[in-house]
Amino acid sequence: MSTNEEIKVGENAPHRIAVVESASREKTRKVTIQYVSKHAKYGKYVRKRTVLHVHDAKNESNVGDRVEIAECRPISRTKRWTVVRIVEKAPAKAEMVFEADAGSKKKK
Repeated sequence: MSTNEEIKVGENAPHRIAVVESASREKTRKVTIQYVSKHAKYGKYVRKRTVLHVHDAKNESNVGDRVEIAECRPISRTKRWTVVRIVEKAPAKAEMVFEADAGSKKKK
């Protein structure tokens, strides 16, 4: 399989909006989709998240960006989604906040 091939996304493929959490690997982004679900027994609303590994062929997205992703063919063992477009760029300060948080967690 050639890495230069363009990834084709079907017309009826599921699309989601997600936030980029990690951009440390080349052509791969780790994104989270956050949602609220009602607890079956207690009825309380619980915040949940889904973490996905996403293919970003052009390395355009950065930490904190909101991106639209679509399901596609398997690209690797963990990647089944690809970046369609960047919905909203993160402000420059957001990248520094994420890096600062990561550094403080390592020291503990």
